[in-house]
Amino acid sequence: MNRAMVTPLALACVALLLIAGIVWGAVVLTGHLDPSAVGTSKPGPARTPNVRDSAGSTTAPVAAAVPSQCPAPTQKVSTAKALTAALSAAHPGSVIQLEPGNYVGNFVAAAVGTAGSPIWLCGAATTVLDGGKTDAGYVLHLERSAYWHLLGFAVRNGQKGVVADGAANNIIEGLTVSTIGDEGIHLRSASTHNLVTGNSVTDTGRRKSKFGEGIYVGSAKSNWCKYAACQPDRSDDNTLSNNIISHTTAESIDIKEGTTGGTVVGNSFDGSGMVQSGADSWIDVKGDGWTISSNRGVNSVNDGFQTHEIVSGWGTGNRFSNNTLAVDGPGFGIHLTPSLDNTVDCSNSVSGAAQGLSNIACTK
Repeated sequence: MNRAMVTPLALACVALLLIAGIVWGAVVLTGHLDPSAVGTSKPGPARTPNVRDSAGSTTAPVAAAVPSQCPAPTQKVSTAKALTAALSAAHPGSVIQLEPGNYVGNFVAAAVGTAGSPIWLCGAATTVLDGGKTDAGYVLHLERSAYWHLLGFAVRNGQKGVVADGAANNIIEGLTVSTIGDEGIHLRSASTHNLVTGNSVTDTGRRKSKFGEGIYVGSAKSNWCKYAACQPDRSDDNTLSNNIISHTTAESIDIKEGTTGGTVVGNSFDGSGMVQSGADSWIDVKGDGWTISSNRGVNSVNDGFQTHEIVSGWGTGNRFSNNTLAVDGPGFGIHLTPSLDNTVDCSNSVSGAAQGLSNIACTK
């Protein structure tokens, strides 16, 4: 091979190495990789995401290996009034730092950031957003917002803790959500590509036990006309990772019919607070194509995980793998009702379930 042939090849190799280095650097710096950066994305059913960044990206972030750190603040707030004003004035690149203390009220975040310039709302464990009562109001409402990063503070005393409506590409990380009337965290109204990671959710269902889920994705069919223009609530491609959910009166995680393609990975559940009128498993999956992997649970009132076909054609294509389930209850580790095209891997470990691993044979 002559030098005229070697030089272009060498240049091409160098270029490829530089591109790889840039992409890997993005992973290290941000803690997640946007598959669009390398020209690939996960195929799936047609969606109509309702919030996009300036480049049109709707790619979901994936769980970071280590907790995030808040950037240097562009604004510090110390009162509820100042927080309300800061949320209203937020724009791409805003970093709102909450000083320690109680912020009483119901707060709304509606601004749209971008992938390159997200909007941060940061606090510490001693920073509390307090809704004041558990029978009305959302403590923090992400209302058609995009690319927000909520980090590190506490949320308590609302009918719902954190609610996302029509929100996309947000990260809800490291929050302590407690003393809530209904659900702790709710992704709803076609909220897509959000990451809910590293949160502690506890003491839900204080208003009504049957509504006391820890994390809730989508809407029940009976509410589609209220939240999704009478169509399935396509709260798709959301990731729930590394959350600790305990003392919920209803399921730790409830995934509704109409949702597709999400991931539930690395979470821990303690069902000792569940009541028979509110729950019969840690996770209910009524959507399609969800991946349920590497979660751990203790103390269920009946089964560990369940699937349901609430609406014909939904509740299928879900896969359960590598979960460790200490059920200590009368049911199965994983109960598929009906089985449809759901898959239970033999990699799941189940103990204390009176009826065994699953009502179908596991797949090796």
